[in-house]
Amino acid sequence: MPDIYAAIKTDHDEHRRLLDRIEDTSGDSRERREAWKTFYRDAKSHAAAEEETFYSKLISKTWGQDSARHSVHEHQQLDELMEELDGMDMAEGAWLSKFKKLRHDYEHHIDEEEDEVFARARDVIPPEEVEGYGARFLARKKEERGLIAEKREDHLED
Repeated sequence: MPDIYAAIKTDHDEHRRLLDRIEDTSGDSRERREAWKTFYRDAKSHAAAEEETFYSKLISKTWGQDSARHSVHEHQQLDELMEELDGMDMAEGAWLSKFKKLRHDYEHHIDEEEDEVFARARDVIPPEEVEGYGARFLARKKEERGLIAEKREDHLED
């Protein structure tokens, strides 16, 4: 079982590959739709699982609260961009422009997480617990995959 840092980093690396794939496609192609759908579902379930397992531990320390809140706020902004993109026509130039903004913001977020947030978290999560947190993260991510449509409906009702 991977530790929490490896589990999150593995997802980030896959998300980077998917973002590359999406950008290398054009229009409303099957390849773009499939890569987008995979990215959309995985990034959403990743963010929710991260907040519930990883950030909840980080926020338990006063000095970790600002870092965790900042990252959760970025998750919210990224989620809003993803929802906008998901409802747009991929063949339109506006879709690609918005996608490039998402990509820039997302890569900034994951780079910051891997550099700054991981460093703070290592002061909070004891080394003997990192594998347990990795297992909880992966289990929660799997659960979150099944909740994406329900959460989207709830969001639209607000």
